Amino acid sequence: MTKQITVGNIHIGGGSPLALIAGPCVIEDPQQTYALAGKLKEIAGGVGVPFVFKASYDKANRTSVRSYRGPGMEKGLEVLARIKQDLQVPVLSDVHRFEEIDSAAAVLDVLQVPAFLCRQTDFICAVAGAGKPINIKKGQFLAPRDVDNIVEKAESVGCNDILITERGATFGYNNLVADMRSLVIMRDSGYPIVYDATHSVQLPGGKGDASGGDRRFIQPLARAAVAVGVDALFMEVHEQPDAALCDGPNSLPLHELEAFLQQVVYISKVHGEPA
Repeated sequence: MTKQITVGNIHIGGGSPLALIAGPCVIEDPQQTYALAGKLKEIAGGVGVPFVFKASYDKANRTSVRSYRGPGMEKGLEVLARIKQDLQVPVLSDVHRFEEIDSAAAVLDVLQVPAFLCRQTDFICAVAGAGKPINIKKGQFLAPRDVDNIVEKAESVGCNDILITERGATFGYNNLVADMRSLVIMRDSGYPIVYDATHSVQLPGGKGDASGGDRRFIQPLARAAVAVGVDALFMEVHEQPDAALCDGPNSLPLHELEAFLQQVVYISKVHGEPA
C-alpha cells in the first residue's frame, strides 16, 4: 500500500478511492475554465471520485514560439484561486521557474514539476521545499526506477507529500509508449502513483510546429493502468478538444468523461488493493 497524501480536502493513496486530476491543458478563457471546473466537479462527484482540478497558467514547454502559452502566472493564479475558493476543489498547476514557486504555493494545493524538469536537482528541491504536496512528472526519457533518485531529492528538503506521475516513454521520433510495468516498479517508492492517460497518447512535435496525439487510446490505456494499480488518473479534458488551444489531439471530450469514470471505478473496485 502506498502512503496517503492529503491534497486540499481529499486523500490520494493509502487505500483511498481512485482519484481524478483533470482539466484543460491550459487556461484559455477564465469564464470557460471556471465553468469547466464546475462541470468536472459535478461529474466526478456524481460517480464518487475524489477530484483535483488542473490547468496550466503558463505552458513554458511548447513546440513553437507561436504556440499559445496561457494568461501568465498572475492572471492564471487568480483564476485558479477563484475556482479553489468558490467550488471548494483542490487545484494543481505546473511551475517552470524558481521565480514562480512562492506565488504558486500561496494558491495551489499541488505544485507540479514538469517532465522535462524532473532531473533539475535545485529546482526539485526548491519546489519540494515550498511546503505543499508536489506532483513529479516522470520524464519520458527516464527509466521507472530513476524516480527513486528524484524522490530522494525531494525528501532531502523534508518533503514527504509526493505524487509520481507516469506519462509515457519516448519511443523513437515523435512517439511515446506506455509501459505498464513502470507503474508496478514506481510503486516501490511507497508514494502514490498517478497515470497520465492523455499525455501518454501525445505525439510530441508530431505536427511539426505543434504536438499531435491520438485520443482513441486514452480510455483503453487508462483502464489498463487502473487494472495494474494506480492511485489516481491525470487527464486533460476539454468540451471541444478539436478547438483547444493546447493539446487538443490528446484531450478527452467532456461528454465521454462520466461513462468512462464509471468504468474505471468499477475496475478499481474489482482490482482491489493495487499491487
